[in-house]
Amino acid sequence: MKIVIIGGTGLIGSKVAERLRKQGHDVIAAAPNTGVNTITGEGLAAVLKNAAVVIDLANSPSFEDKAVLEFFRTSGKNLTAAEKVAGVKHHVALSIVGTDRLPDSGYLRAKVAQEEIIRNSAIPYTIVRSTQFMEFLGGIAQAGTSGDTARLSTGNLQPIASDDVADFVAEAALAAPANGIIEISGPERASLCDFVARYLKAIGDTRTVVPDPDARYFGTKLEAGSLVSDNNPRVGRIDFDRWFATAPRK
Repeated sequence: MKIVIIGGTGLIGSKVAERLRKQGHDVIAAAPNTGVNTITGEGLAAVLKNAAVVIDLANSPSFEDKAVLEFFRTSGKNLTAAEKVAGVKHHVALSIVGTDRLPDSGYLRAKVAQEEIIRNSAIPYTIVRSTQFMEFLGGIAQAGTSGDTARLSTGNLQPIASDDVADFVAEAALAAPANGIIEISGPERASLCDFVARYLKAIGDTRTVVPDPDARYFGTKLEAGSLVSDNNPRVGRIDFDRWFATAPRK
């Protein structure tokens, strides 16, 4: 089966491609650097010819509110229009747990817009909403850091390893379209500030983590359940210790 992965050269895309190829599928990793651009439409018609499944893992190069909204709207409309012409049978997209609970976040508003385009496209689809990746714990710490202190939200986090994300996305691509949302999550839940403190300790970082219920998470305030799923999520197998033991060090 021919499967096209938009954003197929990135962190998740490369892992999904590897898994699907090992199962014998014809996988095309599409990205601007391979001549496929969902913003301009370049290369879309050619790469989607005879494709049965499209996995959309594209991400905006800018997280500024207006730019990210424009990216997901334009990319989503161009991609689904090209899929209709090509006769694609299943559109799989990776989204984020909590998108519809955090309207103050410009990025998550953009993901809501992307999901709406998918639902309204008339193409059979599966939206995989994931909790935050473990690989991004360092970035979360940095975003809340001033000097030697990281002031971070007490909202809950249940991070998932990218290898588990790739497994779930590949599984969704080979299953029948859900025509709905599947949520995926890591196996451990704790406050965001506690998870980041655990990560910083593990890498030997001496920053002090200060729990702050009012601390912003990329521009938005978190409630306890904003970023976690209690909607029967599919739970990954890799906990923090196992992930950290094998994670590449920069």
